Amino acid sequence: MSQPEASPEPTEHIVLYDGVCKLCTGWVNFLIRHDRKHRVRLAAVQTSKGRELLVRAGMSPDNVNTIVLMEGGKTYFRADAIFRVMKWLPFPWRMFGVLRYLPKALSNRCYNLIASNRYRLFGRYSEYQQPRADHPDRFLE
Repeated sequence: MSQPEASPEPTEHIVLYDGVCKLCTGWVNFLIRHDRKHRVRLAAVQTSKGRELLVRAGMSPDNVNTIVLMEGGKTYFRADAIFRVMKWLPFPWRMFGVLRYLPKALSNRCYNLIASNRYRLFGRYSEYQQPRADHPDRFLE
């Protein structure tokens, strides 16, 4: 699913994530570690910028249960967002980008199963956690 004109800059790749979710924060740490070309910028939905972008994407900032990717004026959700981000990472992670061609019903069903149980399976922080940035512009403030 995509929606036009949600990204502030057409050339930016922005990932919105839940900053109290341990799984989501782990995903962000993975991106920081492997996105050596700094293609992806990040914003937790607990920040003012993250909330603003989430609203622009047509979502409620009070009930977030998905990773959101804003890319080239479009917004992607769930498994589609993750698989699209993977295509910018170095080998071998880039190979997972081809999974975006799986039927959306299948990939999103798997994603939703994990997302709906993420706090129970992986835990939750009591407050927003910002991972350590690898360069000054990694996080949108």
